Amino acid sequence: MSGNTITQTATSSLSRAARELEFSRGEFDLALRLGCVRSVPDEGGGGRRVARTEIDRVRAEAGFPEALRERVKAVGTTEGAALMGVTSTRFTRLARLGLVVPVKFYLNRYRVVVWLYLAEELRQFAADKQNAPLMSGRTPEGLRGRLEEGLDLRSRNWRGRHMGFLLRQTEDPWARAAVVASLLDPVHVAEIVKDPYERVHLDRLRPEGVSHAAPDSPGARIAERITTADDPDEISWLRADLGQSLREAREDRPAPRPTPNAPSGATSGRTATPSPATPSAGRPSGAPPGAAPPPPTSASPASRPRHAAPHAPLTTPESGRSRRLLGWLRRRNPDACPSTAP
Repeated sequence: MSGNTITQTATSSLSRAARELEFSRGEFDLALRLGCVRSVPDEGGGGRRVARTEIDRVRAEAGFPEALRERVKAVGTTEGAALMGVTSTRFTRLARLGLVVPVKFYLNRYRVVVWLYLAEELRQFAADKQNAPLMSGRTPEGLRGRLEEGLDLRSRNWRGRHMGFLLRQTEDPWARAAVVASLLDPVHVAEIVKDPYERVHLDRLRPEGVSHAAPDSPGARIAERITTADDPDEISWLRADLGQSLREAREDRPAPRPTPNAPSGATSGRTATPSPATPSAGRPSGAPPGAAPPPPTSASPASRPRHAAPHAPLTTPESGRSRRLLGWLRRRNPDACPSTAP
């Protein structure tokens, strides 16, 4: 029996695992994020799957499936406040202070962010006697002052939880660095990751976004604001974490780079095979799909003065160079540039 057949027999797709575990898709996603159900990478590159042994383990747990559903039950502000025995206003204050942490969010039809919290965590918070002063009476003055200043830690705490989930999904150093980079603005990433090929590699490994809205739509922009760090302390911490993750990734292996081009005028006609990990954006016309442009240099069009011609004129007195350039243009082989030496 082949290895692929063994893999398919020993694991199930996420959708099938959700059905066998009697979960809705939302419940199953949370079960994966919280580690209640463990997934494994698909060896065929098709995402993640759930091992049959894991499905059997979960089904054998006491109280299945109701007990497991209760562990992943997520509630909004109104239901969460009722569980804790407080008003919705007080519940929102506790969330803004970071005392209760959201586990997910979505946008309603009015594009308002709706935060969801684990019901089990809310009950535990309310049952802790140390939290009694926060559950009733006047909010302590120090906390009240921070709220008046506009403190709202819901997005930041969600990002921390989200990053933890993503990091648990992989042991690859470059993929882990990409997780950290995904929470930073591209400007911050470029300041830390100065090598353009490393930035390309991190971008290719970037985790899938949490929003299913169309790119550049209002919903997508709102989700992007939530998933991008904006607090100075958080940004500073993530920048340091990205730097450390990048060092570990470099020690493991270098980022993929295109193979150097074949020498100009080579009689064999061979061209370099680009790395499959490089993107196709900015690829010259006629280049193979995996090819990527080299980083800008002083001789590249991006850095050339606007008044400078992009190519030497074909009617130059140096007829030998003109013929070589014209022949190159006719061949339209972007991997073998003509020699410009007189």
